[in-house]
Amino acid sequence: MTQQHPELADEQRFIDHAYECLEQTRNDAWQIREMNEASTGGTFQARYERNAFDEVLVGRLTQLDLGDAALVFGRIDRLTESPEIFESFHIGRIAVADSNREPVVVDWRAPVAEPFYRATGRESMGLARRRHFAVQGRELLGIEDELFGAGHLGVGHDEGLDGEQASVAPKLRGYSTLLTVLSRGRTGQLGDIVATIQAEQDEIIRSSQQGVLVVEGGPGTGKTVVALHRAAYLLYTFRFPLEDQGVLVVGPNRVFLRYIERVLPSLGEAGVEQVVLADLVRGHSFSAKDSEDVARIKGDLRMAKIVANSVRDRERALRKDVEIGFGAGYLRLTSIESATIVREARRRFRRHNAAHHWVETEIVTAMIASSHNQELDLESTRDALRDLKEFQAVINYMWPVLTPAELLHDLYSSKALMRLAAQKVCTTAEYESMYRPRAASLADAKFSDADVAVLDEALAVLGPRPRRSGRINEADEIRTYGHIVIDEVQDLSPMQLRMISRRSLNGSMTIVGDIAQATSAHAPASWQEVLEHLPKKNPSRVIGLTVGYRIPKQIMDLATKVMLAAAPNQVAPVSVREGDQAPKFVKCTSAELISKLIEEAKSLVEELSDGNVAIVCPDEMTENVCRALDAAKVVYGRAGAAGIEYGLTVVPVSVVKGLELDGVVVVEPAKIVAAQTHGLRALYVALTRSTRRLSVVHSEPLPDALVR
Repeated sequence: MTQQHPELADEQRFIDHAYECLEQTRNDAWQIREMNEASTGGTFQARYERNAFDEVLVGRLTQLDLGDAALVFGRIDRLTESPEIFESFHIGRIAVADSNREPVVVDWRAPVAEPFYRATGRESMGLARRRHFAVQGRELLGIEDELFGAGHLGVGHDEGLDGEQASVAPKLRGYSTLLTVLSRGRTGQLGDIVATIQAEQDEIIRSSQQGVLVVEGGPGTGKTVVALHRAAYLLYTFRFPLEDQGVLVVGPNRVFLRYIERVLPSLGEAGVEQVVLADLVRGHSFSAKDSEDVARIKGDLRMAKIVANSVRDRERALRKDVEIGFGAGYLRLTSIESATIVREARRRFRRHNAAHHWVETEIVTAMIASSHNQELDLESTRDALRDLKEFQAVINYMWPVLTPAELLHDLYSSKALMRLAAQKVCTTAEYESMYRPRAASLADAKFSDADVAVLDEALAVLGPRPRRSGRINEADEIRTYGHIVIDEVQDLSPMQLRMISRRSLNGSMTIVGDIAQATSAHAPASWQEVLEHLPKKNPSRVIGLTVGYRIPKQIMDLATKVMLAAAPNQVAPVSVREGDQAPKFVKCTSAELISKLIEEAKSLVEELSDGNVAIVCPDEMTENVCRALDAAKVVYGRAGAAGIEYGLTVVPVSVVKGLELDGVVVVEPAKIVAAQTHGLRALYVALTRSTRRLSVVHSEPLPDALVR
């Protein structure tokens, strides 16, 4: 790349023209919206159509608002029938046309743009030249050209033209542009890679929608951002029906969601729902803490059987006949009649609550049949009985309306109910470990993160609470989506995977992960263990990312030692760039630990003033580290829902997965390893967050994997 490219001025003029066209398009959209808003009155249909049209315009204006993101980042010149004439296309973030509707910028997702990402020296895809722009906003900083054809090697192929093995660098498209982007300081939020997508990444992004696609890759390979670009590509390619069906992105925690929240809007897709699992179960807080053993039980598929058994235990025939005084006589329901009603309800209805109205109807019908009063009708008798405590007791005993929270609150706080539901499913020690004292009220009941999937399972078995008429409010049903993206999927339990699967409309998913980074109680040994809990409507695929873009070689070499000890069957990615410094180790006494880590953090913040630094520490040390920083009057932030907003952030190791930072101070690796079953994998995650500098501060001896 050169700052003095002979066509730099011409390309800058083109970029200026593209922005003028974009601005005109935006102004036109605003004018149309103002005209639409000025229209008032009319029929209901007219008002409905106006509102629908306004939603379309708002969506379009959102797409056209690029913020600081560059509009144009490259160009391709395609061969034509005439060897002297090329067909040129400028590739950008969104499609832009001029006032005559002539294309000015081609959307990066369009089929014509594919050679920009896929062409190699051996497979030129009809290109004569590929041009990469180094841009900052509207300013063109430099140009990098790749020429194809006789005498030109091209970029992105596996072998040189003479048959010799090429280096890693020549396999990468737009290498200089890529390194420029990688060397920039982090902003605290994940950026898109639309200008530097590599061939192996593009293959994933443009792969077919059907089935479950596993994107496997080590730290720094771009798994997350590739999955998000795939979501944007699918929305572009299958706008209808995906826009109506919806796209869901599931992240591991709110820190991560805040970190990725700008990627899809920067690609013109602002309507994608981004959630943690708890967001899918409305109306609950999850402040309780489970031990690792209890979390493992609640995440096991056996828990689905326990929930089903618990619901079935609440569908009961009467132990004896009942009589209810009614008018001048009595209404009777026998235990045999009640058993028949319960048995038939189970046969007729898949979900418990959906059967409640039918059961009530059958009970009232049976009671009317027992009366000598021939004038009783169903609806008036039902209305009258509903006000009687005796009748309420009967229906609530036989077939109560239950919410998931009510079901679990009763189950967890009753050893008898737990024994009934679980004694044939798990050991006595296992189900007794889930017991907790009953809260004073349902409002006081606390649930844990592991309960999210259990509550969802209960909702699937129970169904929503019906209205008095017996009808279900559609808004209370579990929503399904046309495509689902799951990040850090290797940490999800079978119950959590089951929970997400029931939200898939057609089995289309992109799941992202790395077995070597699996740190949960349900860490899988293979992708087959994950896939067996996901939809099987279409064949699944596993595609690996092998090149590491984020992490310098020196840091990756150190982290690989830990990975091989933690997951010997996994392969580390190949780093594309060398760092300028090796990882730094700071040995100190326990009394010096806090002061040394603060000293090291301040040094990195000063050195990396254009980026972000994190102190990654064991969860149990977080509060002590924060108090020490406060005492030292150091400006810092804490990783939370607000994300990474400060130059220095304290990040517990449990939430650091998925983040990238310019500098990282890892504190007490031995404590990180000792804190959980898969502690070495947690350490591997911590060591692979940095793009430039890594320091390790410790008073305890280093784990063996780090000193080999």
